[in-house]
Amino acid sequence: MTVYEKPSLNEEAVQRLLHELYGKQATGITPVSGGNLSSVYFFELGAKAFVIRFSDLEGAYDRERFVSNLLASQGVPYPRVLSDGTYGSLTYSISERLAGGMLADLPDEQKGNLLPGLIRVISRMNQVDVSATKGFGWLDADGNGKYDSWQQYVTDFYKEDQAGTFWENWTELFRTTFLEKDVFEECYARLLEFSPYNAPHRHFVHNDCHAWNLLTDGLAITGIIDANSAYGDYFVDLSIVETAIPGQDVIKAFRDDQERKGILAADFKERLLGARYYKGLDALRFYAKMGWKDAYEHTRNHLLSLI
Repeated sequence: MTVYEKPSLNEEAVQRLLHELYGKQATGITPVSGGNLSSVYFFELGAKAFVIRFSDLEGAYDRERFVSNLLASQGVPYPRVLSDGTYGSLTYSISERLAGGMLADLPDEQKGNLLPGLIRVISRMNQVDVSATKGFGWLDADGNGKYDSWQQYVTDFYKEDQAGTFWENWTELFRTTFLEKDVFEECYARLLEFSPYNAPHRHFVHNDCHAWNLLTDGLAITGIIDANSAYGDYFVDLSIVETAIPGQDVIKAFRDDQERKGILAADFKERLLGARYYKGLDALRFYAKMGWKDAYEHTRNHLLSLI
């Protein structure tokens, strides 16, 4: 299987689209590093700053407008989507640009002071009111989960037949890359063992809240971007964000914060294991598809050591 490459555009092509949309020249068009599935550019119109993303994956931004309204309207620092559409064979999404740079780019010695703010942002996001929606797993364009249960979503996410998605023919990775079938099957069995502990819980889950999707001005967490949204247990986000601040026990800080608020999370250990295997398995096949062997081996060894 060939390594996936996100779409490539030059700045002139981006300028042409923006001129068609707004009838004037954009300034400061700058490609942004990061983003494994989208090509991202910053730009300015007048005194306002924006972000435009491009993808060649069908329906890549269908739910983004709903998510931006859901989160921003309830106090989560998430950028509002302003426009979306198609440009040739690509889809695009334009949103406001929040202040700050990526947390991942901040020196490690500065990240520790941001832990309380990180806990506040993640907690606020996972506590948004989703009572007007239904379902689990991926959000559809109307903001509802596509599955009746978390278990149904998990098994569907890792099934062999993924025609028409990013993971089409993904089991070929066992033959064409360093993805190890015995390791994958062992971790999948562990996922099925612990995912019932996650199943009763339904929250908004960002599903991709790593340090490259968290924004900071060096003093505070100023925003969170690029949700790969789902409905499920918020422990999924804990399993991702726990590595965002090196040298800090993010899980303990989160648990301590909950206890101070009088919140008791049942089955804490089991839910965290279920979340770690859910995200870790996806990371294994993603790293294999992208050809990132060092990241694969690190994640593989971590998952196998959890029990």
